[in-house]
Amino acid sequence: MARTESRMLALGAIAPNFELPDPSGKMHELQQGKAATLVMFICNHCPFVKHVRGALAALGTDYMSRGVAIYAINSNDASTHPEDSPAKMQEEAARFGYDFPYLVDADQAVAKAFEAACTPDFFVFDKDLFLVYRGQLDGSRPGNGVPVTGEDLRAALDAVLAGKQPAEDQVPSVGCNIKWSAGNAPSWFD
Repeated sequence: MARTESRMLALGAIAPNFELPDPSGKMHELQQGKAATLVMFICNHCPFVKHVRGALAALGTDYMSRGVAIYAINSNDASTHPEDSPAKMQEEAARFGYDFPYLVDADQAVAKAFEAACTPDFFVFDKDLFLVYRGQLDGSRPGNGVPVTGEDLRAALDAVLAGKQPAEDQVPSVGCNIKWSAGNAPSWFD
């Protein structure tokens, strides 16, 4: 299991705009005017995502009703990783109860715009779409025995909803690297 850390995009960065389809073809775009926005890069096959997918579903249930826009984006190359295909994404979302849109970034342009490096990779934006958190869900990793609570990401979302800034001491997310298409890897990818 390869371990890749988040690139930790600079706090204060403006959310890159996007319009992406879900597996059924319905288009979704970044919404303005929400209390907070969570963008997470995930996929189906990564052991790090599998480890936290119940917590991801719970985030949707707990925070969308509180005015948080939540988007999950799969940027993996489905031709080399067929388990991350749109059809399999649709099955994954239904099986694990994802209430948020699970979107297909087929050309990987959105992952590049966010400088997403791993799955899972989390980005929280305030109501003005300024980046206030990029980091881990919590300290749990496959096999480390730490319970999955989502405490780091939840604390960031709670701070934004309370009109406060999340703590600046943020721990990078760790996961599998995004599976870039041949010749499409960003210059910073190693």
